[in-house]
Amino acid sequence: MRRSLNLEDHSQKYKTIITQVLITLAEIAVVVLIAYAITHYGLEKMHVSGSSMEPTLKEGDSVLINKMSYIISSAKRNDIVVVQQDGAGRNYYFIARIMGLPGETVKIKDGYLYIDGKKIEEEYNFPVMENGGLALEDVVLDDDEYFILCDNRNECEDSRNANTGNILKKNIIGKAWLRTNSLAVIKNIDEFNKDDESAKR
Repeated sequence: MRRSLNLEDHSQKYKTIITQVLITLAEIAVVVLIAYAITHYGLEKMHVSGSSMEPTLKEGDSVLINKMSYIISSAKRNDIVVVQQDGAGRNYYFIARIMGLPGETVKIKDGYLYIDGKKIEEEYNFPVMENGGLALEDVVLDDDEYFILCDNRNECEDSRNANTGNILKKNIIGKAWLRTNSLAVIKNIDEFNKDDESAKR
């Protein structure tokens, strides 16, 4: 009888050990899958090339892109996004600020941005636009289109230019989230003066 009890005790211990090992392996697998999902589908680091987003982002800045942002929510005005475009037989990426949202009518008049006929009192003191490009006439955005502008508005190409035009939702890779070389959240690193009266002429 005592021998039988010992066998049962050993059997129970083995089952417990095996269960713990399986649970540990399952936890490791979940962590690995989450890490893989984050690195491949969630976050990606990119380097800024050029001066189109100065002074917000400068040449050589390292930016962390949140690729999950627009899976769970819609892009908003003033979001800084990374866009994938096709051109000259190759894909390329660029970064810009969303200004016009789906369904809106965009126009640039006297160097200022108008949405649905109303002048936008922008949050930052962006340069007055010297060239309205395509937006000198009304640009009506489809349900899946966005109008983007760079921050260095007289030294770049954006939705005002035929080479770029309106941006399709499917071409937005993600939201610029963190400038990793200074550990600054993008929305807090804009160096334009907020509430500057010269921006509200």
